[in-house]
Amino acid sequence: MPLISPHVVHLEPQESIAVRGEVPRAELAAFFEDAFHQAAAQAQEAGLEIVGPPFGFYPRMPDETVEVEAGFPVSRPADPRGGAHRLVLPGGRAVEAIHVGPYDSMERSYGELVAWMSEQGLEPAAQVWETYLSDPESHPDPSTWQTRIVWPVG
Repeated sequence: MPLISPHVVHLEPQESIAVRGEVPRAELAAFFEDAFHQAAAQAQEAGLEIVGPPFGFYPRMPDETVEVEAGFPVSRPADPRGGAHRLVLPGGRAVEAIHVGPYDSMERSYGELVAWMSEQGLEPAAQVWETYLSDPESHPDPSTWQTRIVWPVG
């Protein structure tokens, strides 16, 4: 399914709690499962309210391994203990779009998004993040999964 509604937005910085990893692509699903569990547990321990769906923040484009920060937006800054840490998702000008379908088909959506940004004269930043709007446990059909792609632009 094609990318839905790319558009330019202005974002406020968002306090978050996340777990960092540098993992092979084949191990991303296992990393995310563990990271989301750790981040949620440490948010609760720190008295933080989770204020949105889980995300994966990518500081640079993936190659053989993927550098990723996985976690949740939270209500306020905190200094969690353990494997999670404070992360502020950047504010500023960005392009947002919704990918519908399984995670392994996102490469096509990213290609469409890059083409759209080029047509608009927008320069994508090195970093990008995905917000996972659908819970695969609640929605077992991958063709219905929705992922918001947020890509800062210059």
